[in-house]
Amino acid sequence: MTIRPGQPWGTVEPAPGDVMRVDDDAGVASLLDPNDGTGPACPVAPRRGDCWRAAGGRVERDRVAAGGEVALLPWDAVGVVADGRRWWAVAHVVARGRAWSGEVVAIMNVDHVGSWDVAPRAHPNDGLLDSVHVDAALGWRARWQARRRLPSGTHLPHPLISVRRAESFEFGFTKPRRLFVDGVDVGWVRHLEVRVHPDRLTLCV
Repeated sequence: MTIRPGQPWGTVEPAPGDVMRVDDDAGVASLLDPNDGTGPACPVAPRRGDCWRAAGGRVERDRVAAGGEVALLPWDAVGVVADGRRWWAVAHVVARGRAWSGEVVAIMNVDHVGSWDVAPRAHPNDGLLDSVHVDAALGWRARWQARRRLPSGTHLPHPLISVRRAESFEFGFTKPRRLFVDGVDVGWVRHLEVRVHPDRLTLCV
Protein backbone atom coordinates (compact mmCIF):
# COMPACT_ATOMS: atom_id res chain seq x y z
CA MET A 1 0.00 0.00 0.00
CA THR A 2 1.42 3.40 -0.95
CA ILE A 3 2.58 5.73 1.79
CA ARG A 4 0.28 8.43 3.13
CA PRO A 5 1.25 11.75 4.78
CA GLY A 6 2.22 11.23 8.40
CA GLN A 7 2.49 7.46 8.10
CA PRO A 8 5.76 5.54 8.61
CA TRP A 9 7.37 4.09 5.50
CA GLY A 10 8.24 0.42 5.66
CA THR A 11 9.56 -1.50 8.65
CA VAL A 12 12.85 -1.97 10.48
CA GLU A 13 13.77 -5.56 11.33
CA PRO A 14 16.66 -8.06 11.23
CA ALA A 15 18.01 -8.63 7.71
CA PRO A 16 16.16 -11.53 6.04
CA GLY A 17 18.22 -14.45 4.83
CA ASP A 18 16.84 -14.37 1.28
CA VAL A 19 17.83 -10.83 0.23
CA MET A 20 18.85 -10.46 -3.42
CA ARG A 21 21.92 -8.27 -3.92
CA VAL A 22 22.27 -6.10 -7.05
CA ASP A 23 24.66 -3.35 -8.06
CA ASP A 24 22.45 -0.39 -8.90
CA ASP A 25 19.08 0.96 -10.08
CA ALA A 26 19.22 -0.90 -13.39
CA GLY A 27 20.00 -4.08 -11.48
CA VAL A 28 16.86 -3.63 -9.40
CA ALA A 29 14.74 -2.95 -12.48
CA SER A 30 16.11 -6.05 -14.22
CA LEU A 31 14.37 -8.20 -11.58
CA LEU A 32 10.90 -6.90 -12.46
CA ASP A 33 8.57 -9.16 -14.41
CA PRO A 34 8.54 -7.96 -18.06
CA ASN A 35 4.75 -8.24 -18.24
CA ASP A 36 3.41 -6.59 -15.08
CA GLY A 37 6.48 -5.16 -13.32
CA THR A 38 6.10 -7.36 -10.26
CA GLY A 39 9.34 -7.76 -8.34
CA PRO A 40 10.72 -10.87 -6.65
CA ALA A 41 9.05 -12.18 -3.51
CA CYS A 42 12.21 -11.55 -1.50
CA PRO A 43 13.66 -8.08 -0.74
CA VAL A 44 16.22 -6.50 -3.08
CA ALA A 45 19.33 -4.74 -1.75
CA PRO A 46 21.15 -2.38 -4.15
CA ARG A 47 24.78 -1.62 -3.36
CA ARG A 48 24.63 1.91 -4.78
CA GLY A 49 22.52 4.13 -7.03
CA ASP A 50 19.69 6.61 -6.70
CA CYS A 51 17.22 4.10 -5.22
CA TRP A 52 19.82 3.16 -2.60
CA ARG A 53 20.28 6.85 -1.81
CA ALA A 54 16.54 7.60 -1.65
CA ALA A 55 16.09 4.64 0.70
CA GLY A 56 18.70 6.00 3.10
CA GLY A 57 21.53 3.62 2.13
CA ARG A 58 24.83 4.04 3.92
CA VAL A 59 28.42 3.43 2.86
CA GLU A 60 30.04 2.86 6.24
CA ARG A 61 28.71 -0.64 6.92
CA ASP A 62 26.92 -3.45 5.17
CA ARG A 63 23.99 -4.17 7.44
CA VAL A 64 22.49 -6.74 5.09
CA ALA A 65 25.58 -8.97 5.01
CA ALA A 66 26.15 -8.55 8.74
CA GLY A 67 22.63 -9.68 9.57
CA GLY A 68 21.88 -6.46 11.44
CA GLU A 69 18.70 -4.41 11.39
CA VAL A 70 17.63 -3.15 7.99
CA ALA A 71 14.82 -1.06 6.55
CA LEU A 72 12.37 -2.95 4.33
CA LEU A 73 10.63 -0.44 2.08
CA PRO A 74 7.76 -0.99 -0.39
CA TRP A 75 8.70 0.47 -3.77
CA ASP A 76 6.80 1.60 -6.86
CA ALA A 77 7.86 0.66 -10.39
CA VAL A 78 7.62 2.74 -13.56
CA GLY A 79 6.32 1.27 -16.80
CA VAL A 80 7.94 2.85 -19.85
CA VAL A 81 6.77 2.66 -23.48
CA ALA A 82 8.72 4.58 -26.13
CA ASP A 83 8.16 4.19 -29.87
CA GLY A 84 6.62 0.77 -29.25
CA ARG A 85 9.45 -0.54 -27.06
CA ARG A 86 8.94 -1.34 -23.37
CA TRP A 87 11.05 -1.12 -20.24
CA TRP A 88 10.63 -1.04 -16.47
CA ALA A 89 12.34 1.49 -14.21
CA VAL A 90 12.59 2.03 -10.47
CA ALA A 91 14.38 5.39 -10.19
CA HIS A 92 13.98 7.72 -13.18
CA VAL A 93 13.44 8.10 -16.91
CA VAL A 94 15.23 10.97 -18.69
CA ALA A 95 14.77 12.16 -22.28
CA ARG A 96 17.18 14.81 -23.55
CA GLY A 97 19.18 16.07 -26.50
CA ARG A 98 22.93 16.02 -26.95
CA ALA A 99 24.69 17.96 -24.18
CA TRP A 100 21.29 18.55 -22.53
CA SER A 101 20.17 20.78 -25.41
CA GLY A 102 16.57 21.46 -26.39
CA GLU A 103 13.60 19.95 -24.62
CA VAL A 104 14.43 17.86 -21.54
CA VAL A 105 12.03 15.62 -19.62
CA ALA A 106 12.86 13.84 -16.37
CA ILE A 107 10.26 11.45 -14.95
CA MET A 108 11.24 10.90 -11.35
CA ASN A 109 10.30 8.10 -8.97
CA VAL A 110 13.09 9.26 -6.63
CA ASP A 111 14.40 12.76 -5.99
CA HIS A 112 17.98 12.49 -7.30
CA VAL A 113 19.79 11.72 -10.54
CA GLY A 114 23.31 11.22 -9.24
CA SER A 115 24.28 14.34 -7.30
CA TRP A 116 21.41 16.38 -8.78
CA ASP A 117 18.30 16.94 -6.65
CA VAL A 118 16.04 17.03 -9.70
CA ALA A 119 12.64 16.53 -8.04
CA PRO A 120 12.85 17.37 -4.31
CA ARG A 121 9.24 16.24 -3.63
CA ALA A 122 9.46 12.86 -5.39
CA HIS A 123 8.88 9.78 -3.24
CA PRO A 124 9.26 6.18 -4.51
CA ASN A 125 6.15 4.85 -2.77
CA ASP A 126 3.51 7.58 -3.03
CA GLY A 127 1.83 6.19 -6.15
CA LEU A 128 2.84 9.26 -8.18
CA LEU A 129 5.59 10.32 -10.57
CA ASP A 130 7.19 13.76 -10.73
CA SER A 131 7.68 15.17 -14.23
CA VAL A 132 10.32 17.89 -14.55
CA HIS A 133 10.13 19.51 -18.00
CA VAL A 134 12.70 21.94 -19.39
CA ASP A 135 11.33 24.03 -22.23
CA ALA A 136 13.38 24.07 -25.43
CA ALA A 137 13.33 27.89 -25.24
CA LEU A 138 15.52 27.89 -22.11
CA GLY A 139 18.80 29.56 -23.13
CA TRP A 140 22.29 28.22 -22.50
CA ARG A 141 23.07 30.79 -19.80
CA ALA A 142 19.90 29.91 -17.89
CA ARG A 143 20.63 26.19 -18.36
CA TRP A 144 24.08 26.62 -16.88
CA GLN A 145 22.65 28.52 -13.92
CA ALA A 146 19.99 25.85 -13.36
CA ARG A 147 22.63 23.12 -13.59
CA ARG A 148 24.73 24.82 -10.90
CA ARG A 149 21.68 24.83 -8.63
CA LEU A 150 20.66 21.21 -9.22
CA PRO A 151 22.74 19.70 -6.38
CA SER A 152 20.79 21.78 -3.86
CA GLY A 153 17.40 21.46 -5.56
CA THR A 154 17.15 25.25 -5.93
CA HIS A 155 16.71 25.18 -9.74
CA LEU A 156 12.99 25.42 -9.00
CA PRO A 157 10.80 27.37 -9.43
CA HIS A 158 11.63 28.68 -12.91
CA PRO A 159 9.21 29.95 -15.59
CA LEU A 160 10.67 27.60 -18.23
CA ILE A 161 11.05 24.57 -15.94
CA SER A 162 7.71 23.02 -15.02
CA VAL A 163 6.96 20.31 -12.48
CA ARG A 164 3.85 18.13 -12.44
CA ARG A 165 2.82 15.15 -10.33
CA ALA A 166 0.59 12.42 -11.71
CA GLU A 167 0.19 8.66 -12.12
CA SER A 168 1.09 8.79 -15.81
CA PHE A 169 2.53 11.08 -18.47
CA GLU A 170 2.74 11.10 -22.25
CA PHE A 171 5.08 13.14 -24.44
CA GLY A 172 5.51 13.61 -28.18
CA PHE A 173 8.82 15.21 -29.09
CA THR A 174 9.28 17.45 -32.13
CA LYS A 175 12.89 16.29 -32.35
CA PRO A 176 14.11 12.85 -31.22
CA ARG A 177 15.31 12.70 -27.63
CA ARG A 178 17.92 10.35 -26.17
CA LEU A 179 16.23 8.14 -23.59
CA PHE A 180 17.87 6.95 -20.39
CA VAL A 181 16.01 4.40 -18.26
CA ASP A 182 17.53 4.15 -14.78
CA GLY A 183 20.71 5.57 -16.27
CA VAL A 184 20.89 3.10 -19.16
CA ASP A 185 21.01 4.66 -22.64
CA VAL A 186 18.31 2.93 -24.73
CA GLY A 187 18.51 5.15 -27.83
CA TRP A 188 16.61 7.95 -29.56
CA VAL A 189 12.81 8.22 -29.26
CA ARG A 190 10.00 10.50 -30.44
CA HIS A 191 7.11 9.34 -28.27
CA LEU A 192 7.20 8.49 -24.58
CA GLU A 193 4.62 7.12 -22.15
CA VAL A 194 5.24 6.39 -18.47
CA ARG A 195 2.98 5.08 -15.71
CA VAL A 196 3.54 4.34 -12.05
CA HIS A 197 2.78 0.84 -10.73
CA PRO A 198 2.58 0.97 -6.93
CA ASP A 199 4.11 -1.54 -4.51
CA ARG A 200 5.88 -3.74 -7.05
CA LEU A 201 8.85 -4.75 -4.88
CA THR A 202 10.57 -4.32 -1.51
CA LEU A 203 13.96 -2.64 -1.12
CA CYS A 204 16.29 -3.54 1.69
CA VAL A 205 18.87 -1.05 3.01
